[in-house]
Amino acid sequence: MALDAVDAIRQLQDRSSAKRRSAAKRLRKLGDPYAGPALLEALKNEVRDSRTWETQYQMTMALGTCGAPSDLPYLRDLVLQRETLNAVHTAGGDAIVRLSYMEHSHAEAIRWCLSTGNETLVGGALQAVAMLRLAPDQETVTDVLDFIEARSAQDGIYFWPAVAAAGWTGRRVQHFLTSCISSPRSDVAEAATNSLAGKYGAYRPL
Repeated sequence: MALDAVDAIRQLQDRSSAKRRSAAKRLRKLGDPYAGPALLEALKNEVRDSRTWETQYQMTMALGTCGAPSDLPYLRDLVLQRETLNAVHTAGGDAIVRLSYMEHSHAEAIRWCLSTGNETLVGGALQAVAMLRLAPDQETVTDVLDFIEARSAQDGIYFWPAVAAAGWTGRRVQHFLTSCISSPRSDVAEAATNSLAGKYGAYRPL
């Protein structure tokens, strides 16, 4: 039987990393704001152990669905720390955009992620943009494409913007998607083909 929110919150304190991770995945799916404070505290404890990167990832992703904008200062500080793991950068970018979207400041959050120059963080942010089907203003879209197109076409960072662009407009976007169809990466080419047809595709992050 699937855990309810109360049991999942309790399980965040389990001695087993696998069980803590399972609890975080369940809370991520439930999206219950009641779990936000517990997830924040659990994440603060979890990031002390570099061995539990998968659990840290799921806790951070869960905070993005259960947390509040008041959690943003902690997340921004976390992803700027040198010792923070790549998995947390990805999930942190996702969570920062999701929580910023709650207060309609997601465009600023996207630009903030871009300003760090951290490709993993930006990839996570664009993952959230795609999953939430956000259509940022043209200036923000231009900033995103400037960042992406400065990277190699073989870079996996092209995937999520290729998915997200299904809801974007303008010549620059059309040119980006058309070029992605010729990508050496089949996942990027497929996403771009779907987006040019106005389809987001059935993609889901881990």
